[in-house]
Amino acid sequence: MAKSDYYATLGVDRRADDASLKSAYRKLAMKFHPDKNPDDAAAEQKFKEVNEAYDALKNPQKRAAYDQFGHAAFESGGFGGAQGFGGGRHPGGDAFSDVFEDLFGDFMGGGRGRQPKSAARRGADLRFNLAISLEEAFHGKSQNLDVSATVKCGECNGSGAGKGSSPQTCPDCKGAGRMRMQQGFFVVERTCPTCQGAGQIISDPCRPCSGSGRVQKKKSLSVKIPAGVEEGTRIRLSGEGEAGVRGGPSGDLYIFISIKPHALFKRKGSTIYCQVPIPVTEAILSGSFEVPTLGGKIARVKIPAGTQTGRQFRLRGKGMPVLNSSRVGDMIIEVKIETPVNLSKKQKANIKEFATEDGKKWSPESSKFFSKVKAFWDDLTD
Repeated sequence: MAKSDYYATLGVDRRADDASLKSAYRKLAMKFHPDKNPDDAAAEQKFKEVNEAYDALKNPQKRAAYDQFGHAAFESGGFGGAQGFGGGRHPGGDAFSDVFEDLFGDFMGGGRGRQPKSAARRGADLRFNLAISLEEAFHGKSQNLDVSATVKCGECNGSGAGKGSSPQTCPDCKGAGRMRMQQGFFVVERTCPTCQGAGQIISDPCRPCSGSGRVQKKKSLSVKIPAGVEEGTRIRLSGEGEAGVRGGPSGDLYIFISIKPHALFKRKGSTIYCQVPIPVTEAILSGSFEVPTLGGKIARVKIPAGTQTGRQFRLRGKGMPVLNSSRVGDMIIEVKIETPVNLSKKQKANIKEFATEDGKKWSPESSKFFSKVKAFWDDLTD
């Protein structure tokens, strides 16, 4: 599939200045950010396209290359192929390398104007699985968590260097973190072996953190669980993940909620389901029963005469609260007729006498079903 024009992706004119590009990017990035569009594949793809377009156009060298060559500027090493402008090798290797460096230096790994790479890196995100009861999901709660994670070293303040010293720029890569070698037309790049890509060297490492700028520590956090949370709800605590490397920003902590099974209720969205067994006598003659609700109250359900197994009764407003809303779902009561057991001889005799009467009057559904069975069987035997 052909890529969209970067300017069209950001919705700006090709003559747009840097401020207009940045403004357009911020609006689109906020609109399509994954945190605002969970489980939306289309929004996630759009977010990636917006980032790719802005990454290319915010850099003067990349933008100049894109304006001249389009997407081909960033494919197969530049200019849409490996043979340069005219399709053959350029006779002036060094001169061409200078042009290539000026135009694509930043994109390909560090031209003469490249700034030294920072050794600071963002810390990793953490995941914490939290199981709560259905009652806790109904009411919401504040939960204290003990999380083991790396934090900034207090001895060196995250720099990784011992007292009285500081990280020094790597003399081999000049702080870029990468080494580049020219092989004819091609430029080969690899991680600097001296500083391992950090761009800095610590000659006197901090002892408590061994030069990493981070130490392992257990910390206590408090998180508010809102009423109405569902299975798989994700809560983000910004900056509570792993500490950044050498003073970099901390990652985030993501809390994933799971709901424990309940002895009485089942949940589907904001609706609560409860199956209640009732005696056959109540189903025949009518009756009533009481059921508890998650809100802590008692609800009475009336059973009309002739109630069948599977009949449902809706209790409005007795279900789960809807997350981030004032609405409350319903509770569905489904009755199940219980067949009598452990009957006495007299009770069995009474039921047998009852059964000898015309069953079509008190068991119409059964009579209809077996009439259909008889008709089906007659058709097969004809």
